[in-house]
Amino acid sequence: MIATASEPASPCQGCGACCAYSANWPRFTIEDDAALDLIPVSLVNDRLSGMRCEGERCGALTGKIGVATACSIYAVRPEVCRTCMPGDPECAMARRKFGLPLL
Repeated sequence: MIATASEPASPCQGCGACCAYSANWPRFTIEDDAALDLIPVSLVNDRLSGMRCEGERCGALTGKIGVATACSIYAVRPEVCRTCMPGDPECAMARRKFGLPLL
C-alpha cells in the first residue's frame, strides 16, 4: 500500500496511543548498555528503568494522539516500543483507552 498525503504511511503515525497509555509501560527490558546509551538522558526516568513521561505520555512522543504523532527517538527507541505492533493486543488496549477504533 502506498501512503497518500492524507493517509499516514503507518497507522502508528496517526495514533500514538501506546506511547501515552501508561507511565509504567515504556520501560527498559532487554536493552543492553550500548543501546540505552543512545537514548538521550533527558528522556530517561529518574529510576533509569524506562522513558521519562509527562503524566502517562512518553516524553519522546510528539504530536496529538489519534491525529498525527511521531517518536522523537524512533531509531533508538526501547525494545518494548519496537515489539508493539499495529493491531496487536497492546495496541488494541491503548486505542480503546483513547476511544480510537481498533485496527
